[in-house]
Amino acid sequence: MTTSLDLLKRGEKAIIVEFTLDMVPLKLLEMGCLPGNEVELVQIAPFKDPMYLNINGSHLAIRKETASHITVEKLSQ
Repeated sequence: MTTSLDLLKRGEKAIIVEFTLDMVPLKLLEMGCLPGNEVELVQIAPFKDPMYLNINGSHLAIRKETASHITVEKLSQ
């Protein structure tokens, strides 16, 4: 099931499929936010922004707006 990263629920895992290159900062790419990598939503801040993610062992906090430009495929639990 393909969706955007901002729609994952806490604890869900997915594989990054693609993203809009113009909308994803280079720093995220350097930290492992690349197609084929596994991502897990660890936590969401109280006002729904930012999102705290685990991407292949790297812990990142990204804005929900940025996450909406990253397409992922959910892994079955």
